[in-house]
Amino acid sequence: MLLFLAVAFTFLIRFNISPQIMNRIVNYTDDGGSFIEKLHVGTYAMFLLLPLAFFARPFTLRGEEIGKFRVLLRFSILMAALVPYLFLTGRAGSSGFIIDTYLVASAAGLIMLTFDDSARHALGDIVLGMLILSAVIGIMEALTHIRVLPYDLNELQFRPIGLANHPLALGSLCATAIGFVVLARWPVWMRLLAVFILFVGCAASGARFALLLGGVEVMALVLFTRWQGLTLRRAFKAKLVVFIITVVLAAALITAMYAGGLLNRFGGSLFDENFMARVTIYRVFDYVSWGDIMFGINVKELLEIVNQKLHLPYIESAPVVITLLFGLPIALFFAWLLVWMLFRMLRGAPGAVWIGTITYVLTALSNNALSSKNPEIAILLVLLAAYGGRTRLQSDAA
Repeated sequence: MLLFLAVAFTFLIRFNISPQIMNRIVNYTDDGGSFIEKLHVGTYAMFLLLPLAFFARPFTLRGEEIGKFRVLLRFSILMAALVPYLFLTGRAGSSGFIIDTYLVASAAGLIMLTFDDSARHALGDIVLGMLILSAVIGIMEALTHIRVLPYDLNELQFRPIGLANHPLALGSLCATAIGFVVLARWPVWMRLLAVFILFVGCAASGARFALLLGGVEVMALVLFTRWQGLTLRRAFKAKLVVFIITVVLAAALITAMYAGGLLNRFGGSLFDENFMARVTIYRVFDYVSWGDIMFGINVKELLEIVNQKLHLPYIESAPVVITLLFGLPIALFFAWLLVWMLFRMLRGAPGAVWIGTITYVLTALSNNALSSKNPEIAILLVLLAAYGGRTRLQSDAA
């Protein structure tokens, strides 16, 4: 029980203390400071808990759990090998996101696998509860224009962040959680209420792509998850009725959210300045050499090119950052390693888990979530470990 509570507390610390809060104490993402300051306090806590989870008491792995445990160990070792590579190539500062995003995520996944099924579900429920609370806070922030957590970026239009570190992170995590919340061991009305809150929270965040994917995700959960206890014909009829009801309710919800001002960012064209910035960023390859593309460059040099040549303040593209940070060959290896790990973690998982994971990956590719310090991959692996096994919950989405 003490270990369970320590893990739950550590998850909440890592997932909820934003870079803006860390920067008020140490130079976490700001320039300057030692390398020790560049790692999150929750990261240190997670790494301290890992050997305790392994050796404090015996644990048993069965079936696919053994394969997932090995996959996360190999993923950790291969990701850790990238850290000395970045040091040797003079890009030590960029190694922070490898440790703070990917190594801590695999540590969280390994810790989850040392618990039994009921404890994993309990930890998953705690993380889902945190995401639902974040959505509630985001909705309140959208209505009041007052943020709960500090946020230092200047934006043309107010966007809430909830308990996340960025509006896009709030939208992405709300959309992702919808796929997992339907598998929680909660009463049906609680799961339906949670889906409603998460969807509205996604809309409130102003993350338009995440909201569109969230709508598709809800429809996919209705149409493509198994409904146990029904024949194929009866399941088809039931799904058709539920689909029609969902469409009608969604139309009413969208109308209400638009009237409440939660869909202001949908008032214009989707192809606005933010969209064009994500397209324009690929012109950066016109200003770097083939040597830079193959062997990588320093992130500060990359940001200078983006600022001076493309006149963009930020780099909101994970493929661009990863390619020019590592160099193309290692970037391809990095991408393969991440896809391979997620695919193996999804083996044998319920359809709702696949839908939630695919939703996250698509939203993450539309911003820099995969190439910056953030807890999103760790949250995803905790949810995969909690709800991705072969249990009686595989068809609870119905």
